[in-house]
Amino acid sequence: MLKRTLFFGNPAYLSTKNKQLVVSFPDKEQEPRTIPIEDIAVVVMENQQITITNGLLEKLVNRGVAVINCNQQHLPIGMFLPLNGHTEQSERFRNQVNASLPLKKNLWQQTVTAKILNQAGLLKEYNIAIIKMQHWAKSVTSGDILNHEARAAAYYWQNLFNIPNFNRQQNGVPPNHLLNYGYAILRAITARALVSSGMHPTFGIFHRNKYNAYCLADDIMEPYRPYIDLIVKDIVEREDHIEEITVDIKKQLLEAIAMDVTIDGKQSPLMVAMSRTTNSLQECFSGVSRKILYPEYG
Repeated sequence: MLKRTLFFGNPAYLSTKNKQLVVSFPDKEQEPRTIPIEDIAVVVMENQQITITNGLLEKLVNRGVAVINCNQQHLPIGMFLPLNGHTEQSERFRNQVNASLPLKKNLWQQTVTAKILNQAGLLKEYNIAIIKMQHWAKSVTSGDILNHEARAAAYYWQNLFNIPNFNRQQNGVPPNHLLNYGYAILRAITARALVSSGMHPTFGIFHRNKYNAYCLADDIMEPYRPYIDLIVKDIVEREDHIEEITVDIKKQLLEAIAMDVTIDGKQSPLMVAMSRTTNSLQECFSGVSRKILYPEYG
């Protein structure tokens, strides 16, 4: 069963009773609601007047739930993940940390190739020429030393949205803010899957910024980004006003985890596919395999 993403945008008191998440409201006339904790994958707390008990946090963490909190601008800024995510965690940490540089370069080559091909798949869906994208995908070398990822990204962002001179920037013009929100959710899903597969989301195969606690999550989510881009493009084309991230827009972005994606010819929800990807990654670190299973767009 696909687990649920819970979004709390209004004041609430979150507690637990009998393995249930209990939602109580300031308005006493509003009846409390309960959700089985075992059915939850992600909890997003947006409102500044949300209170959550330590007992509930304990149960959420023990079930591997990713808990995301947002700032006053309603953007995700932090995650709460379990310290112990797998029974073989110690061994898998060692395999991850001891991975050779040639292996990591090969894994990054696979990741960049998959990302460019998925970007090309999205562009093709909108009848945008992808010959250059296909060429760059085939030309990616170990470690992507020629930086084909950046070349493909420049072409991709210039053509994806019908917005003159659009550039992908963290603080750029809309719909950058929608992309930021969607990627933050994707990052949480990736980090959750990595921890569940017994790996640490900090130690990346390419990203290595010392101030980034989610380097590996940022690596592995790359080929999944076009699925967020698809939702954002659809929002941009349907909505008249996108300056504000409305509740409806957030709902659409949060629904990304339930999107069907294809890995090895088999369809599954994105969140399930992410677990397949992270499990294949740990098999690469342990020497069982040398291929990461990424989704194929289209």
